[in-house]
Amino acid sequence: MNRSSTSHEAPWNAGRTKLPRVITWGRVLVGDVLLLLEYDDIMTNPLFEHRRSLRDLISQPGMVVAPGAYDGIGARLVAQAGFPAVYMTGAGTAMARGFPDFGLLTQTEMADNAGVMARSVDVPVIADADTGYGNELNITRTVREYESRGVAAIHIEDQVSPKRCGHLEGKEVVTRDEFVSKIRAAVEARCSNEFLIIARTDARAMLGLDEAIDRANAAIDVGADIAFVEAPQTNEEVELVPRRVRGACLLNIVGGGRTPVLDVSVAEAMGYKLAIVPGLLLSAAIEAGDAALAALKSTRVVPPVAAAVAETFRRFGADDWDALRRRFNAGAGAIDPSAPAVGVLGRAGGTA
Repeated sequence: MNRSSTSHEAPWNAGRTKLPRVITWGRVLVGDVLLLLEYDDIMTNPLFEHRRSLRDLISQPGMVVAPGAYDGIGARLVAQAGFPAVYMTGAGTAMARGFPDFGLLTQTEMADNAGVMARSVDVPVIADADTGYGNELNITRTVREYESRGVAAIHIEDQVSPKRCGHLEGKEVVTRDEFVSKIRAAVEARCSNEFLIIARTDARAMLGLDEAIDRANAAIDVGADIAFVEAPQTNEEVELVPRRVRGACLLNIVGGGRTPVLDVSVAEAMGYKLAIVPGLLLSAAIEAGDAALAALKSTRVVPPVAAAVAETFRRFGADDWDALRRRFNAGAGAIDPSAPAVGVLGRAGGTA
């Protein structure tokens, strides 16, 4: 896409300037291989070509829907179901480590999990980065850690640390000036304009919708790509956000949360460009897990599964790894030579 021409771009996407090159080394995991690349090189490496599509996706008519996942399994399920992007839920990431969504995980834990998900799929991964994990210096490092792992976008919020889920009581927010300063630092820290900065404000709960929208606009003014007003509480409030924010807007659709809109088509008609559904797979996994465990406990019979073990592994790149095994003759006799090798090693695209 030619960035010098804005004839087919929305106003929020126009006029982006090229950032100066930052000579910094980053760690990038590809399968089990650790690569050391300059951050500038990461943007042009073909292994991360998928990340370039997110800005283009948002620029197209309609709305991008990114279901939430919290590990490589969920990320692959989302991609194989045909969704154009995956959202790394912070709540799910915390719960997968045995904690509630109370801001208890570190930057390293969150960025590492985002990296696992980004390397597992060929669609963009949008990740929760909580409050940025400190001041502007910490946020600079946060952006570079996520960006070096192949993540396509992060959102940074204005809650006081330790934060909590945006749909709970008891939240606190920092001043507007501090929030805007952190977003500005995040924008300046990225090494490519293809890495999107999403500015999330939780101010609606404490300070009202007007203040939340003012914060969102202030963040857009300093370079944020997308505004994320968390937890509007009525249909009217949900509709007002994209009308009053001077940029692309994200809607967080949480079943059982404070925001009443659950229909993505309704959100799209309101003018949102991105919808995340953080709890979709998390809730499904908990409910299915409870049911399976209850059935085993009551019947003492292991329930049948729909797919054989080998077929399940194929969804996670087994054919590619078997092809590599055959290439080097490592246990080649145990592999069915008729099984075709598919895709890029260890990654999943948008189809099963």
